[in-house]
Amino acid sequence: MKNWKIYIWIVTIYIVMQLASVPVAEGLINYFHNTAGMEMAEAKFNGFAWGLFIVNVLAAPLIIYMTTRNKKFWNIFKTGKKASIGKTILWGFLGLFMAMAGQMLAAIIEMALGVMPGSENTALLGEVARMSPIVIFSIVIFAPLFEEIIFRRVLFGGIYTKTNFWVAALISAFLFSVVHGELNHTILYMAPGLVFAFLYYHTKSIFAPMISHFLMNSFAVIVQLNLDKFEQLDSIKQAFIFFLQ
Repeated sequence: MKNWKIYIWIVTIYIVMQLASVPVAEGLINYFHNTAGMEMAEAKFNGFAWGLFIVNVLAAPLIIYMTTRNKKFWNIFKTGKKASIGKTILWGFLGLFMAMAGQMLAAIIEMALGVMPGSENTALLGEVARMSPIVIFSIVIFAPLFEEIIFRRVLFGGIYTKTNFWVAALISAFLFSVVHGELNHTILYMAPGLVFAFLYYHTKSIFAPMISHFLMNSFAVIVQLNLDKFEQLDSIKQAFIFFLQ
């Protein structure tokens, strides 16, 4: 199968998955509320979490299968040697710190432009994770899997073969940002998108950005699930500073 046909299939499956999660979630919300007897707020969280998990589980084998339809699907780099497994894992871990540094720089730029810090998406997903932990699988496992295949292999890879690294990286990172639905934080989301594109280009392996993406999302979930502890530490720090004064 031609690569462009595979691209269309993968993107179509991804879009259908996103759209299908809505009616699936609505059906589950009704079940949890009317049959399981949950309060509506709890039913909504669980319906959203389980709905997303179910469509992800169904979409994953389809998308992975499409990547096997052409033996040369992953061979987009004409120069350079693919990194070894060890180097790929190493760059995956280094990529976490690169992406976080990029986001810190992006946050500084956004604040200089008058954009308030904080992500509503991250906060909402953290709240859902506390109520229905099954969503953690979607955030930590499925999101890196789908997004790296689509935004790094399909978009970055497809554009790179026709242009160059920077054109492909900027366009794919911008679209990666748009999909997250917070246009006021475009720079914040583009930063890791650019880092992930670099990792893919440098290692010639999609697993390097996948590892970084997995680690970054895991870190975000851990922070969101322990916000109360961080707030307590901040209160203790403030009290200690006051005592010293």
